[in-house]
Amino acid sequence: MIVSSLTVRLYAPTCHSLKDKRMIVKSLVQRARNKFNISIAEVDEQDYYQTIVIGAACVSGSRAQTNAVLGQVLRFIEENSGAEVVDFLYEER
Repeated sequence: MIVSSLTVRLYAPTCHSLKDKRMIVKSLVQRARNKFNISIAEVDEQDYYQTIVIGAACVSGSRAQTNAVLGQVLRFIEENSGAEVVDFLYEER
């Protein structure tokens, strides 16, 4: 069993309040969860309204499968968040 995780840090200059940020995060997390069947949540920087940190995890029987799924998740976040990806970290256990 392979467990892989992805942490993505985003910068959202259009967010001017925590309410704006919450709308973006909630929508993005729900759509990614439904599309990819992964565990995903906002994991850090909850009090900063222009910084979004999202963590996603995938469990599979093969490294290739987890790499493919989390790669698609990263592309999905880049294309659908309306925010700039500043950094990301991929870990495998």
